[in-house]
Amino acid sequence: MRHVEKGIEHLLFASRWLLAPVYLGLVVALLVMLYKFAKQGWEMVIALPTASSSEVIVGVLSLVDAALVMNLILIIIFSGYENFVSKMEDLHSHEDRPDWMGHIGFADIKIKLIGSIVAISAIELLKSFLNVHNIEDRVLWWQTGLHLVFVFSALLYAIMDRIQRGGVSGH
Repeated sequence: MRHVEKGIEHLLFASRWLLAPVYLGLVVALLVMLYKFAKQGWEMVIALPTASSSEVIVGVLSLVDAALVMNLILIIIFSGYENFVSKMEDLHSHEDRPDWMGHIGFADIKIKLIGSIVAISAIELLKSFLNVHNIEDRVLWWQTGLHLVFVFSALLYAIMDRIQRGGVSGH
């Protein structure tokens, strides 16, 4: 019976490799985002001579938005792969290895994800306010409400995470 148990445990442990195609798929998502980033950047450059300052700001915010999403995808790829699939042992001494690699846990990924969602929501809201004359009040109210829900959720999650880690004392 112990032989069967060991076999099951090895199979379960090996199943972590089923996540590897997911992380490779996220690399493809990075390429898609890079294409959209380049396209948006090129369209912004082409429209620059006739664009208003608010249109330029909205264009730049769109690029920042894409960069935040791409950074988040990269964090998920690296930390998810190292936490759930395999350590990148050969890269530990690489001069370009980010300091945070290998140190971000699952809770840290969730905090970064929530923070990125709040930042992306804020950028979208700012873009709407810069284009307020073309947007219905109802849409602005919904965007503002959703952004506040994201902010409130992020604060609650950060408080819960701090309590779980023992960062809040009883005094």
